[in-house]
Order: sequence, then structure tokens, then C-alpha cells
Amino acid sequence: MQNAVDFEKMQQMLSEATFTSLYGFKLSKLGEGECTILVPFHAGLERPGGYVAGPVYMAVADVAMWIAIATTTGYDEARMTLTLEMKTNFLTGAKQEDILCTAKVLKAGRRAIYGVAECVSASGILLTHHTLTYMRPSKAEIKAGSVE
Repeated sequence: MQNAVDFEKMQQMLSEATFTSLYGFKLSKLGEGECTILVPFHAGLERPGGYVAGPVYMAVADVAMWIAIATTTGYDEARMTLTLEMKTNFLTGAKQEDILCTAKVLKAGRRAIYGVAECVSASGILLTHHTLTYMRPSKAEIKAGSVE
């Protein structure tokens, strides 16, 4: 099945969006219900002690899942989805190296979308594991403006 989003369009969105500009996310791979994002290391991602800060992993997992959803629904519908819950397990830390995060949609229901994401180091070491739940607003909620 053809992806519901265009690779170049999604990379442009990542590059131009205010909420991702701090991180420098680069789209690496798209598949049906799947997205991989590269987080190039830079000193602005470090916390004291030299490790990549926890919010970086959480942000990339959330964005990668949102794009993975878009590969199945299209950009217009995906932009209306909202993160309901995210659980993050920090397994080990990365120091001054790039990170890859892959998100996969596990189940897309009428109102809820469930998925997982994992961040790995440039050398392939598993750094974090995330479970995510997104909400698909109803047409009535969108029309009423109660979402956005």
C-alpha cells in the first residue's frame, strides 16, 4: 500500500515546525504505520553529566508516532490526533551520539490508536522504550472547534 504522506512534505514539516526546531529531527524512513526519525547529536541536547536529556527521547517518540499514524490516515486526519498517554522506560543513556527512533502503529481503532516507539544509539544499543496512545477526535469535536 502507498504511504498516505509524502516523505519530502513530512521532512519539510519537521524542519519548519517550531515544536521540533530545537531538536533538528531528520526523517529517516517511512513505511505503512511506521516512521523512523534521526536525532543528530548537538550540545543543546545534553543534560548535566553529558547524557542526552530525557525530554529529547520523549519528543522524538511522540513525533515519530504522530508521523507513523499519518502514514495510515494521511496528514490532514493525523494533524487532528492527540497524544492521550505516553509511558517511557529509560533503559540506558546516549552520550554525544546520534539517536534513531522508530515508531510503529499497533492498532488503529475508531477513537484510539495504540503504538510503540524505541530509541537506539548510533551503535544500535536500545536506549528507551515507549508505549503511546493517541485519540482520534470525532467529526463533531473537530467541527465544534473543541480540538486544536
